[in-house]
Amino acid sequence: MKYELLAPAGDMECLKWAIEGGCDAIYLGGNHFGARAYSKNFSDEELAEAIKYAHRYGVKVYLTCNTLIYDEEVEEFLKFVRFAHQNGIDAVLIQDLGMYDLVHQKFPDLEIHASTQMHIHNLEGALVAKKLGFKRIVLARETDIDTIKEIKEQTGLDVEVFVHGSLCVSYSGQCLFSSLVGGRSGNRGACAGSCRLPYDIVDKNSEVLNDTKKYPLSMKDLCAIASIGKLMDIGVNSFKIEGRMKSKEYVYLVTKLYRKAIDSYLDNKKVTIDYEILDKLKKVFNREYTLGFLNNVNNNDVINGKQPNNVGVKIGKVVKLTKTNALIKLEDELHINDGLRIKGPDGEIGTIVNDFYLQGNLVKEARPGMVISLPIWKKPNVGDDVFLTSSKYIGDCIASDIENNPRNVMLNGSITLHKNEKIIFKVTDGLNVITLTGPVVDIAKNRPLTKETILEKLTKLGGTVYKFNKLDCILDDDIFVPLTALNELRRETVDNLNSKRENIPETIVEKEYIRKVPEFKKENSINACVFKDSDIDNESKYQNIYSYQEDTKYLEALPNVINKYSSDLKNLSLKPILVGEICGLNLVNIHTDYSLNVVNSYTVAFLHSLGVKKITLSYEMTRSQIKTLIDKYQERYGCFPNIEVIVYGYIKIMTLKYNLLSDYKEAVYLKDRFNNNYRIKMFNNLTEIYYSKILDNRNIDYFSIGVNHIRYNLYKF
Repeated sequence: MKYELLAPAGDMECLKWAIEGGCDAIYLGGNHFGARAYSKNFSDEELAEAIKYAHRYGVKVYLTCNTLIYDEEVEEFLKFVRFAHQNGIDAVLIQDLGMYDLVHQKFPDLEIHASTQMHIHNLEGALVAKKLGFKRIVLARETDIDTIKEIKEQTGLDVEVFVHGSLCVSYSGQCLFSSLVGGRSGNRGACAGSCRLPYDIVDKNSEVLNDTKKYPLSMKDLCAIASIGKLMDIGVNSFKIEGRMKSKEYVYLVTKLYRKAIDSYLDNKKVTIDYEILDKLKKVFNREYTLGFLNNVNNNDVINGKQPNNVGVKIGKVVKLTKTNALIKLEDELHINDGLRIKGPDGEIGTIVNDFYLQGNLVKEARPGMVISLPIWKKPNVGDDVFLTSSKYIGDCIASDIENNPRNVMLNGSITLHKNEKIIFKVTDGLNVITLTGPVVDIAKNRPLTKETILEKLTKLGGTVYKFNKLDCILDDDIFVPLTALNELRRETVDNLNSKRENIPETIVEKEYIRKVPEFKKENSINACVFKDSDIDNESKYQNIYSYQEDTKYLEALPNVINKYSSDLKNLSLKPILVGEICGLNLVNIHTDYSLNVVNSYTVAFLHSLGVKKITLSYEMTRSQIKTLIDKYQERYGCFPNIEVIVYGYIKIMTLKYNLLSDYKEAVYLKDRFNNNYRIKMFNNLTEIYYSKILDNRNIDYFSIGVNHIRYNLYKF
């Protein structure tokens, strides 16, 4: 079985360093439609060049198109995907179900991966993805090893699993925090990182419970290198590294670390962790490490409540102060231009080491055990700890290593030179065979051509990705050919190999999009949703009532995360069911909830074609966008969709796998720095967080623009 190491690239330099680190594939984003809108990303021209560059090394390139797409953006989205396909992209990652249906139909030869934003974390969700035609799924970071194994065994899908990098505290695709609080939607690639901000955890009496851990939502970084062997054994196909907003140094080190781990397990069934590389990686960036949820670890292992940013590595302690300098006893090496953070009870001091002294002498580096004198702009305290947070020296060392030991595509070849016959030059990279003929070989009049000269000219491959492993030279005595002919053979061989390896299609298959949809009666209704049946005060006011109570007398509502604590999906009633995630699409007589993130007419049509009777639109849509959706739907399909809009109630903005209340049993709210209170609720052993403000759009007329149903979420806490 072939295992894939998948590295991130936020720009061309990161892509090149990821390749040098040993990746098998790279994922990246364009200037639009990717889930990292604030990384540098690739222009169209850069994307085309990146694909060619990576393909020369035999590295695949996957394009992130994993945001929600509004109707007015579809034409531009399709144009972008078409461009990538024409330029040889190996696959695209998609979150939006409607865009999946559109792209899958339009470009049947283009491989599509289900993004982690699609929120697949259980067997039922994976089975739906297989039914829809996906070949690969990127599993949610909350998926444990036992579930991954079950998915592999029962679906046969390619499975991609995150093994290193930043973690979202909420299930991906299920977070509205940044969107509602900051106006930057995570589902649109613009997450503001609300989970990295400080919050008080308060009880019903407004007493603060977290005096020291002020970042209760800030996750540590995932580091699953110790579990690589287990993941390989259960058949995980692709090991994904997060980091499209990280530096090229980070990308290189983390890629090299996991390359060695995977290769060592392939060689001797034992994972070798290169701790020297891991130490350098920590110095470049880390938030402390966790195995995440692979082994269902406890809360204390996944959250770093004290610091949301780069922790760095402790390298010393302040032992003395002078008027202008801090004397630091080192526990690790220090170099000029390193970044430091000095931490103590009075706070933090950040600085870049522009100069420092050892025994009165200006130096550029120092070793463990030495006491250095560092000019400082603000006085720390004696006893404060000193942390290394960045290292230009490490970057310089990596650059030197890449220059001296570049990654190459190894070639084998032969050249045959017989008098009065054409030169025959044959080269293979293991996949392709290039055979070229040169001019007729002459008899030498003066200095005959030597084997050494021929090999020197043909193996001069600097500036290319190629290097000869072996080149046989078969030649007669006393021969002559112009050296320019040998140079031309070399250049033509490189051009031919590049063309073969870049694998840019001459044409692509593009078909018509066709989607038949059922017709629905134009009937309006006012509906409600409750946690438990007793929350309803006046049931006669509502045509349909959904309840999360398992033995409800109303219509059953399933949560946005179906786990082992949820209802058995096989034992549900035949009454209409409100489903909150993709795994529910295998059921019959279903209505879909807002958490399926429906924002365009293509998704509405696709869901209706799959048998969904009623579709609740995303909270992130405005009335104007909803009107556009309905107009486009009617124009394209000749009938009205059956859609619902939530107009009133509490909005769930996060669903967390870890139990926030296990450490704070009396917690009721999260309070932000603006004194907004976010309600905390436990449901099915998951932590749910609700927006501080109650949605109230009851004054907006949705029926007049074609919406059939409105809903009140009458949640009581």
